[in-house]
Amino acid sequence: MEANIFTNVVLPVALAVIMLGLGLTLTRYDFLRVVIFPKAFVIGLTCQMVLLPLAGFVIAKLFPMEPQLAVGVMILALCPAGATANLITYLARGDVALGITLTAFNSIIIIITTPILINLSLAHFLGETQEIRLPVLRTIIQVGAIILIPVSIGMFIRARKPKFAFAAERPVRYLSIVFIAVAVLGAVLQDRENLPSHFRQAGISMLVLNVLTMWMGYNVARLFRLPLKQAIAIAIEGGIQNGTLAILIASTILKQPAMSIPAAVYSLIMFATGAFMVYYFGRRVQATASEAAS
Repeated sequence: MEANIFTNVVLPVALAVIMLGLGLTLTRYDFLRVVIFPKAFVIGLTCQMVLLPLAGFVIAKLFPMEPQLAVGVMILALCPAGATANLITYLARGDVALGITLTAFNSIIIIITTPILINLSLAHFLGETQEIRLPVLRTIIQVGAIILIPVSIGMFIRARKPKFAFAAERPVRYLSIVFIAVAVLGAVLQDRENLPSHFRQAGISMLVLNVLTMWMGYNVARLFRLPLKQAIAIAIEGGIQNGTLAILIASTILKQPAMSIPAAVYSLIMFATGAFMVYYFGRRVQATASEAAS
């Protein structure tokens, strides 16, 4: 993919707007919530930072796909939930506070972990002859700037101008969805001639990854007897990936268009499954509340 306005401007701006929207929802107390519900936080973060990459690796190995697509699967699996997950958690009547806390922490952690683990994925799937390598330090700085600066600005606005932040939160949230749609559509259009073959190669595997990660998140949470709303948040945090960041890393930093296809395909799928989660879990929470009231 040649450097163009999409890779150099639209993607970074899209991610910055998304992270700004996240920052508008955060206060310093969100980072202290781990003290309030450490069990749910540890379970959720483990699902995101350990089980999700493992699931991505297994699927990349089991499903027949080109090595670059396999690396793309790993890039996606190493970019866990962004601000979109918080919106879907809210609509699905999950524990939004837990979701925001998980998103806030994983957004910081992946600045360090993602560049390192992507290089390991490149070495594994492309072999010793691979010439593609992610510059770890430079990537940490780039990703850190794209994530931390907008989030910090959003948190600063929330702290100094809470009424303005509250009023701006919803418009920025929906603007974030528009930017996500633009990012995904742009990635698809960049490689539209090969899109049918990529869907044949990556469509089923991305659907399996999406459903599997949500299933794991929900059932692990219930296995440890977490309340329904916390289980919903962990399931959505596991299944709604930061596809925009994955596309940016693949197409802008690595300059490998094929590696962005899994993230683009996954993003299309996760909006459909996310809508189902909103319907299914919303009804379950409502039914549970009705039973408790009666």
